[in-house]
Amino acid sequence: MAVTIKSEREIALMREAGRILSITHAEMKKALKPGMSTKDIDRLAEEIIRSYGCIPNFKNYHGYPASVCISINDEVVHGIPSDKRIIQEGDIVSLDCGCIYKGYHSDAARTHAVGEVSKEAKQLIEVTRQSFFEGMKYAKEGYHLVDIARGIQEYVENLGYSVVRDLVGHGIGRSLHEDPQIPNFVSRRRGIRLQAGMTLAVEPMINQGAYPVCWLDDDWTVVTEDGSLSAHYENTVLITKGEPEFLTIGDEIEQN
Repeated sequence: MAVTIKSEREIALMREAGRILSITHAEMKKALKPGMSTKDIDRLAEEIIRSYGCIPNFKNYHGYPASVCISINDEVVHGIPSDKRIIQEGDIVSLDCGCIYKGYHSDAARTHAVGEVSKEAKQLIEVTRQSFFEGMKYAKEGYHLVDIARGIQEYVENLGYSVVRDLVGHGIGRSLHEDPQIPNFVSRRRGIRLQAGMTLAVEPMINQGAYPVCWLDDDWTVVTEDGSLSAHYENTVLITKGEPEFLTIGDEIEQN
């Protein structure tokens, strides 16, 4: 496994890729409303990303046909935008996208409530977001990947939710997906020891019900097997000598 340590120049480029992506996410959140199609959101995101001279890194990646993965309610990840898929009042919508700036990638996801949603849906979104920050308590030089995974999993499961097992986070840099794989659950291996200069995309995917998932016939969209709601939260993270730096969080206050 070759995990790259980024130079100061590379980190600066990734910071800019992350800054542009944080703006894109803020604009998508602002635009999200009942009655619009998922394709409307995808068009908006692509327009913003390209306006900054960036490339949407999801588009045509392994054949994926859009710039944003848009997943609704029981869809976990990789929902394909469509003019026919209309967002409804009460939906929860996960938006996952990234961009390439001068050859370097960013990747982030947010789940949003559309209009009035159930108390249970709101709580799932909040628990998923907070689980990321619970994991980040261990995203420091000297810890191992399993420490991040344990932080996420224990927080989530203590509140009665489950962590998706079939999908994991990843390293990121010159490629969208680099080593290492980053599970959100504890496995037998400790994983690599974290070092300053590593850049990671950490992305808890949390289900209201059980953790098994399945793929739809489009070969992309992943849904909960039991039909329960799912939420997703992700940032591109720089490991430093001290606290981690979140490259895809802009001016908005995301952290408790």
